[in-house]
Amino acid sequence: MATFQFDLVGPERILYSGAVDAVQLPGSEGEMTVLPGHAPVLTTLKTGMLVITESPQHGKRVLVRGGFAEINATSLTVIAERATPVEELTPEIIDADIAAAELQYDATDDYDRKRDIEGQIAQLREAKVALSF
Repeated sequence: MATFQFDLVGPERILYSGAVDAVQLPGSEGEMTVLPGHAPVLTTLKTGMLVITESPQHGKRVLVRGGFAEINATSLTVIAERATPVEELTPEIIDADIAAAELQYDATDDYDRKRDIEGQIAQLREAKVALSF
């Protein structure tokens, strides 16, 4: 199967760099799967699970909280505002992120911003349930 180069960069470190079969992204306009030969796209990311497929039956998951992705036929680069591999997540980390988002929600009167924050909170709660904490 064909592969492409994938690089995931968080604020503190490079979280992943290597050849992959596919990457599922939480795009701001909806979930999207990147495969080799993808058309060029630049997109923003929302809070959600990024799923890396290294080979059939083998992959990794990373919780991202914002950022952007640059896609072309031979590579994908994700610059994440925040990113945490699933194996490093704890209920306390997710609860702290939810609490911080709720404070942001309470601090704004902007309807569009409130809607975005509601989405972030929902994604964090879904991630917590999906990870069975």
